[in-house]
Amino acid sequence: MAVLVGLQASGKSTFRARHLAATHAVVSKDLFPRAARHRQRRQLRLVAEALGEGRSVVVDNTNPSPAEWAPLIGAGRAHGARVVAYWFPPDVPGALARNAARPDRERVPGVGLYDTLRRLREPRRADGFDAVWEVRLDGHGGFTVRPARETHEGAGGSGPAAAG
Repeated sequence: MAVLVGLQASGKSTFRARHLAATHAVVSKDLFPRAARHRQRRQLRLVAEALGEGRSVVVDNTNPSPAEWAPLIGAGRAHGARVVAYWFPPDVPGALARNAARPDRERVPGVGLYDTLRRLREPRRADGFDAVWEVRLDGHGGFTVRPARETHEGAGGSGPAAAG
């Protein structure tokens, strides 16, 4: 199970589409109807259903803090999944520029981005993740992925796309 963590317009959905969508069921609150109620409960149900069917899952939301990712880790553990965080360190000027370039319907109000920044915390293995990978835009339309500092020593695993 892969949990993406980062600001809006940080590249999470593009990374997911390029590197995880072919092998993982995609669960994202952004794909729910705007008026959908009980979004967190619905997300957890979809994650549990996919994991229960033996599929790998990627959760593509901001997931800025333990309040958001702890239930996801719990769902992963309940199904025996390896839970991996993909951390997109904040680049506020870049995120604001990418957000401004989005179509109106997909644009996030600036206050929403700053609210996420206020709550954003780097995930760690101590939070319950089996591994944490740091993902950055490479400036050429791609990504660089490397073990997060604290994960690099003794994390194990077989690479950034090995989340189950």
